[in-house]
Amino acid sequence: MSKVLYQKYRPQSFSEIVGQEHVIKTLTNALANDSISHAYLFNGPRGSGKTTTARLLAKALNCEDPIEKPDAEIKFEPCNKCSSCKEISNQNAMSLIEMDAASHTGIDDIRELRDGVKFSPTKAKYKVFIIDECHQLSKGAANALLKTLEEPPEHAIFVLATTEIHKVINTIISRCQRFDFKKLKVAEIVKKLKKITKSEGVDIEDSALELIALNSEGSVRDGETLLEQILNFGRSKGTIKTEDVKDLLGLVETEAVIKFINFIFNNQAGKAIQYLNEVLDKGTDLEKFNESLIDYLRQVLMFKNIGKDTSIITGLTDEEFDKLEEQANNIDNNRLKKTINKFLKAGNQINYSSIPQLPLEIAAIECAEE
Repeated sequence: MSKVLYQKYRPQSFSEIVGQEHVIKTLTNALANDSISHAYLFNGPRGSGKTTTARLLAKALNCEDPIEKPDAEIKFEPCNKCSSCKEISNQNAMSLIEMDAASHTGIDDIRELRDGVKFSPTKAKYKVFIIDECHQLSKGAANALLKTLEEPPEHAIFVLATTEIHKVINTIISRCQRFDFKKLKVAEIVKKLKKITKSEGVDIEDSALELIALNSEGSVRDGETLLEQILNFGRSKGTIKTEDVKDLLGLVETEAVIKFINFIFNNQAGKAIQYLNEVLDKGTDLEKFNESLIDYLRQVLMFKNIGKDTSIITGLTDEEFDKLEEQANNIDNNRLKKTINKFLKAGNQINYSSIPQLPLEIAAIECAEE
């Protein structure tokens, strides 16, 4: 069975990590200077590279022939050729122990881990323990882990990962070197997705990749998962287009949003309401339509105030971008801001209205009367 994309293209060196340069530079400098901590805490959103970086750290610590480049930006890399590197890559290394705290929350699990810490690795220099979702440890388990973190044996390195740092007890945080992973930008995710599509020999529109990245919510792993869905859907079609991505992900057509906005900006309230109901009658989700509407209006606002070179404007075809530019040039800032605010307010009222589309209809009338 072939590997899924996020496994197949999991970074095997620090230079392949996307968007976390501040973390990678600090870690590789520490490796190059042999100033390793006994405990690290990786905090950040899901899919930002915490576990992958932890595995690379384990690989680099036990690499038999590391690549050192004193004058390079990344000064230390695992060789990926020695037996230790290969064992970690193949997930059968005895020196790397991974535990998911989401399913091992109890004190007995930590006691078992503590018993394993005592024993030195058979051939590796370090035994590395990765504890994922560490914020889910019970209070007793966290306190038991704390004792181990206070006085670990020299061969033991701990890497704790969490998406909710506020739930980790302060005494554990104070005993770890903390690294905050950031949510990835659309451009950073697109860059990774482009590498994958090139390796896979797939032709896909740039705007389609931007749309995938936009819907991955800052997670490169989610972006890779969405891309795999798209490839399975459209690989045999030749060039994969933006419309294919919208169809598969159930996204609202930008063209529908543009037409609706045109009616409003041209003060045609009746036509706007009529068109809105036509779109909804075709099965379009009301909340998704409003979300797409607000996102599009935000891009119009950014274009008007920053210009076309801003990276905020993504996921549009050339034709859609031309229409966005035309609307931005024909509407003033105050009216645009008022329109956005009215539809933000309407979005909050959808679930409480006896007629779900009524808040949007009222917003459309008020905006068209401006």
